Amino acid sequence: MCAIGIGPSPVVWGTPASAMTLGPQAILWDNDGVLVDTEQIYFDATRETLGRVGVELTRDQYVELFLRQARGAWHLAEERGTPPDVVERLRQERNAIYGRLLAEREVAIPGVESVLAALHGRYRMGIVTSSRRDHFDMIHRNTGLLKYFDFVLTSSDYTKMKPDPEPYVTAVRRIGLPREACLAVEDSERGLTAAVAAGVPCVVVPTPLTRDGDFSTARRVLENIAELLPLLGRGPS
Repeated sequence: MCAIGIGPSPVVWGTPASAMTLGPQAILWDNDGVLVDTEQIYFDATRETLGRVGVELTRDQYVELFLRQARGAWHLAEERGTPPDVVERLRQERNAIYGRLLAEREVAIPGVESVLAALHGRYRMGIVTSSRRDHFDMIHRNTGLLKYFDFVLTSSDYTKMKPDPEPYVTAVRRIGLPREACLAVEDSERGLTAAVAAGVPCVVVPTPLTRDGDFSTARRVLENIAELLPLLGRGPS
C-alpha cells in the first residue's frame, strides 16, 4: 500500500504500482458546492426569509447548522415564538426565492464539466446529494452535467441525510462495488463525515463557506476540482 497525505499525516490508498495516485473504480459526487455553486444562493434565500421574522442568520450559523449538523435554521424562528404555520409558509417562500435565484444565475462550477468529460466512461459515476429532488431538477435544468452520470440519489432516496452515512451506503449498494472501490468527492465536513462513516474514501474540495471545516479524515484536500485528474492518474479503461 502506498501513502498519500494531507500535510504531515499520511493516509493509505492504492498499491505500489499506483504510487501517488488513487485507484477507485467509481466516483460518487456531492452536488452542491462540488458540481454547482448553490450554497451561497441557498444561504441568501434562507437568510432573506428568516429576516422577515427578525432572525438574522449569520454565515457562521449557516455553516454550523446546514453544512455541519444538517439541522437547518427554522428552529431559530420557532424560538422567537413564530407559529408552526408561519414557519411552514416561510419555508415555502424560501424555496420560491431559491428557485428564482437559480433561474437567474449560472451555477455550474467553472471547469467541472471538463473534469467530468475526462472521467466519463473511465469510471462509474453517481451523484449523492441531500438536496430535494425538485431543487436538484431546478439546479440542473440548464447545466448539461447530468449526461456524465450513471445515477442520481437525492433526499427522497433515503430516510437520513448527511452527515449520516445512509446516503453513501445507499450509493454503494446501488453501484454494486465494494465501498473501498469507490471515491467520494465532497466540499463540506458534513459530507466527509457521511462518506467516512460509510467506509468510502473521500477527497474534499472546500468552498469559501466550508473551508474552515475539519477535513482531517479526508484522503486529500484539493484546491480545485481540476486537481482530481492528476490525483486519479490513468484510471481504469
